[in-house]
Amino acid sequence: MEILLQLAIGYAGACVVIAMLFCTVRLLIGPAAHDRVLALDTLWMCCMLLALVLGIRFGSQVYFEAAMLIALLGFVSTIALAKFLMRGEIIE
Repeated sequence: MEILLQLAIGYAGACVVIAMLFCTVRLLIGPAAHDRVLALDTLWMCCMLLALVLGIRFGSQVYFEAAMLIALLGFVSTIALAKFLMRGEIIE
């Protein structure tokens, strides 16, 4: 059972890394700013998921706290970028 769990965690980690590569490609060659913001938001989410997978793999609480910080920063930055794209300014 332990080997099956390790294989599942390894597979999940590999899938998250592949998703991060796809997001990075879209971030670099996205045709519009909206595509790049969406790719950046998805990249933040993939980073959070990678931290969670590593937390499960190593059994450490530090990774879960890092995932929470990544989620908060990713949400705030996505809202700020969306507001900037809509109005041209962040602070009114």
